[in-house]
Amino acid sequence: MRSLTIPDAETVIELLQDEIRRSEESRYDHRLHAVLLVSQGLSPPEAAAWLGDSVRAVELWVHRFQEKRLAGLREGQRTGRPSRMDKDQLAQALLAVRSSPSEAGLTGNQWDAKILSAYLHSLGVNLMPRQCRNLLRKWGLREPN
Repeated sequence: MRSLTIPDAETVIELLQDEIRRSEESRYDHRLHAVLLVSQGLSPPEAAAWLGDSVRAVELWVHRFQEKRLAGLREGQRTGRPSRMDKDQLAQALLAVRSSPSEAGLTGNQWDAKILSAYLHSLGVNLMPRQCRNLLRKWGLREPN
């Protein structure tokens, strides 16, 4: 049997993790999977590695489940501002930064915060360069010095 691979796996992983974080329902399902993995004998660090979460988060979910069962895994009050980008805009931006800015119709050879800000503006997303610098770091890209 031929093994399956997903091209550009890093981008796909980021996209899937962002999608899980975006939906209350999928965050709940994600926590269920973490507790299920620990219930099946994986340690919290192993489950965290498989799911792309911190060990502390997995431990917290297991403790909440032990205390309150399924209700402990339900969504609580979330802090912070919701993302200004919807999933399609995020996917477009992730694909764009994997190529050169010129391929996205912009000037410059490498992505930096100002160029990403201009690109996002063309998608209808108004993020300042400082916020774009944080996105570049989150995506594993560093600004040129």
